[in-house]
Amino acid sequence: MRTLTIEPLTKEAFAPFGDVIETDGSDHFMINNGSTMRFHKLATVETAKPEDNAIISIFRADAQDMPLTVCMLERHPLGSQAFIPLLGNPFLIVVAPVGDEPVSGLVRAFVTNGRQGINYHRGVWHHPVLTIEKRDDFLVVDRSGTGNNCDEHFFKEDERLILAPHQ
Repeated sequence: MRTLTIEPLTKEAFAPFGDVIETDGSDHFMINNGSTMRFHKLATVETAKPEDNAIISIFRADAQDMPLTVCMLERHPLGSQAFIPLLGNPFLIVVAPVGDEPVSGLVRAFVTNGRQGINYHRGVWHHPVLTIEKRDDFLVVDRSGTGNNCDEHFFKEDERLILAPHQ
């Protein structure tokens, strides 16, 4: 099994998979009579059909035991999915490029700085939310509508990956 190297999350490194939602280095303009900076359009909600809706939810996630064997990834073919940390804690991201199924050798792992959120583009393979803290909350923006919007792929035993604890 290959052990994933956890990379710092940057806009450039994550671009093939989606958007990094952060203020650092992002364009902004002043609103509300100059009292508020608006960091505009940090990510775009993607939906596949005109009748789909963008929805906002809160996910409360529990930490998984580390090292973690990555046995599966999922994707959402009908809409993007954004995760914004509510408690300021770093979290882990495991992703693979868009395709009919994820390729084990192309899987990458990232860690946020606690002030960054992410927006998975439609069809990007990813692991379900991975918190580093015992329990953490995330604001989630994704799609609601008809049709199956969650595909799961389970790796064969020799394709599984190890995610070591983040230092």
